[in-house]
Amino acid sequence: MTPPEIAEPGRAGNGHGVHSPAEFYVASDIKSKRHRRTKARITGIKKSIIEILEADNPQTVRQVYYALTVKGKIAKTETEYQRTVVRLLTSMRDRRNLWTSMPVYLEVWVEKDALAGVLLEESKVYDVPLMVAKGYSSITFLHTAAMAIQGKGKPAYVYHFGDLDPSGRDAARVIEVKLRRYAPGAEIHFECPAVTREQVEQWNLPTRPTKQTDTRAKKFGSATSVELDAIPARKLRELVRDVINRHVDQQKLEFLRTAEKSERELLTAWAATYRGSMR
Repeated sequence: MTPPEIAEPGRAGNGHGVHSPAEFYVASDIKSKRHRRTKARITGIKKSIIEILEADNPQTVRQVYYALTVKGKIAKTETEYQRTVVRLLTSMRDRRNLWTSMPVYLEVWVEKDALAGVLLEESKVYDVPLMVAKGYSSITFLHTAAMAIQGKGKPAYVYHFGDLDPSGRDAARVIEVKLRRYAPGAEIHFECPAVTREQVEQWNLPTRPTKQTDTRAKKFGSATSVELDAIPARKLRELVRDVINRHVDQQKLEFLRTAEKSERELLTAWAATYRGSMR
């Protein structure tokens, strides 16, 4: 039984985007125990995860963790977050994840939260994490993202969509530098598919004067800037689809879609039986 739309560890909220998860401060008398949980207890936690995601989907891993603590299913400790929630969500997700059996790992990053929904229409189809990094991301977030990439143990392709202006280009540069720094053992390929100068000319995109007050303007070396929003939604989706299709095995994708449909039918049947038994 695979819950849909589970964000990767440390990822957040709109689709597969990244936001700071809401904090829940819950008093709990549950004590962290080192003994191995029974299979029945693990199954119970998985059922709770499914219920949480069915009630409000998608959610971040951290949000699912907090919801489980509120339900009293786990203790509110970092150990429970890492060893229980992250581990269970990863195992539940990997049953249908196209990229588990692929030789590479993909992530799509977008600079603007407002455009996450547009890009999500494509990234969601291929089960590719969509990361929303507004401006300059925090060290904590970038470190967590880097650890997740390194944990895949395979070449990672990161595609960053952002503004063509001094801050947008520098923010992308910082993301690339820090991902490499925090995941020194990972093979990371970093690319900015949009916005490019070629796209501005080819599609006649609207420009705006570059803010000369921006300390990065001199290095940017251009009189005009272009926002990611200037690219029509249809073309943005095409760009996302194109970079993903570079790495997708279409035969495996079709097989997993069929398997996912079967899993959804099984989950629906299980949910109906489970609810009926609770009456």
